[in-house]
Amino acid sequence: MGRTLEDKREIVADLKETLSESTLALVIEYQGLTVSEISDLRRRLRPSGTVCKVAKNTLMGIAIQNDEKWQSMSELLKGSSAFLLVKEDFSSAIKAYQEFQKVTKKTELRGGVMEGRLLKEPDIKALGDLPSKEQLMAQIAGALNALATKIAVGINEVPSSLARALQAKAEKDGGGAATETAAETAAE
Repeated sequence: MGRTLEDKREIVADLKETLSESTLALVIEYQGLTVSEISDLRRRLRPSGTVCKVAKNTLMGIAIQNDEKWQSMSELLKGSSAFLLVKEDFSSAIKAYQEFQKVTKKTELRGGVMEGRLLKEPDIKALGDLPSKEQLMAQIAGALNALATKIAVGINEVPSSLARALQAKAEKDGGGAATETAAETAAE
């Protein structure tokens, strides 16, 4: 039994909503995958904030019809299509798909769309080679920590340098206890 017109409208509305939250859409040829393999792909994609949708090309075509951001996807709508709609970490999503593809060898990446631009397989591979969101955050945190350490060392060095300069001056002048007390006060 076919889908009713109301079912199709709901599917299109769901696709539009998911697309509006997405930063990247990948289109794959999924013919030959079993239900358990599709479930495995979805499980692998979930941590990266990616949704795998299997929908008819005509319904996806209707969903992207008036949306410039996704319009170029229409070139990829042929055959059996599954859509990987990436909401957050596209690098992790691409890596998860590539791992899945190596294991099953049943899917083929047709291309993708990001910010209105049609992406071919080499473009998507380059995006997958970028560090993940977690790796970037760790790198930034490390850089900030190193900067804070350098600032703290620099701030602590000023009074010490001043104390050493006063000490040297006092020794040069042959000063007494009063100069040593001034140097100790500056060090604190």
